[in-house]
Amino acid sequence: MSLTETYEGSYNHFAADAIADARSEFIRRTYLHLAAAMLVFVGLTGLFLGIEPVRNVLAVTIGQYWFVSIIAFMGVSWLANWWAHSQVSTTLQYVGLATYVLAVALLFVPLLTQASMFYPDVIPAAALLTAIVFGGLTVVVMITGADFSFLRNVLVVGSLAVLGTIGCSLLFGFSLGIVFVSAALALVCGYILYTTSNVLHHYRTDQHVAASLALFACVAELFWWMIRLLSFFSDD
Repeated sequence: MSLTETYEGSYNHFAADAIADARSEFIRRTYLHLAAAMLVFVGLTGLFLGIEPVRNVLAVTIGQYWFVSIIAFMGVSWLANWWAHSQVSTTLQYVGLATYVLAVALLFVPLLTQASMFYPDVIPAAALLTAIVFGGLTVVVMITGADFSFLRNVLVVGSLAVLGTIGCSLLFGFSLGIVFVSAALALVCGYILYTTSNVLHHYRTDQHVAASLALFACVAELFWWMIRLLSFFSDD
């Protein structure tokens, strides 16, 4: 087998098993797609916030069902990781990424509307902290090369606990305080470690779109809970 055939064939291998050039190209494509998804998210969110009728409709409809956002964040990361272990076409992965970015932009409008009205300084601070935390956890995984797939069961239990607590709050009418939000943030950090290590170890090198989708879900959820956390401090 020629060197060229070996190089091209490595694009059907897991990133951990691929040759260095193929692995580097996969990581580069993944994070370029993540950056593009984030830019589109910012653009769409700004567009929806700038159109008052759209903003008001979303605030009334989605704002009443904010918990749907949490389910969407958790669900899509598992969907993307399932794609990593199946033969889903690249086209379908792009459709999934585009659809999810649009959905997240819509889901964020009520939260950002409320934050901009009552806590205008929270949004940029939350964005900065999100970038710092996500970047720091990413560096940890990239430098150590550790496989955090062992976190899977912990994350499943933690996710069920979060969803159960939200369900109880809706059923019995109690508010979710700063302790709950902090715990949810810790869970998201676990998802970032888990997902980033999956990108390195359990995604094939031709699945950069699915990998970027999983990472985008983590960033979006981290940003969501960071806004919630800083809003508590602003109240104080």
